[in-house]
Amino acid sequence: MAQSGTKRKRKQIQPEIGPEKAFGLALREIRQSKRISQEQLAFDADLDRTYISLVERGINSPTIRTLVKIAKILEIAPSEIVIRMEEIAER
Repeated sequence: MAQSGTKRKRKQIQPEIGPEKAFGLALREIRQSKRISQEQLAFDADLDRTYISLVERGINSPTIRTLVKIAKILEIAPSEIVIRMEEIAER
């Protein structure tokens, strides 16, 4: 089965609610409060900027190792991001 010359874009489904979305919102709030761009956070954490975007939108979830790395760059404890995530999830 041959496809025509056009490539189909995969549609990313963004979660409406849930722990992934809450974590992403918490990360975005903290990152923005520190006045750090996605690009700078990704560079400092040796990650791709698109990965940070995917995490903030709740599409990807970071590993514990990545969470610790991101928290270190933001100069906070990893638990602070998780606590903020829980607060957002309770809304």
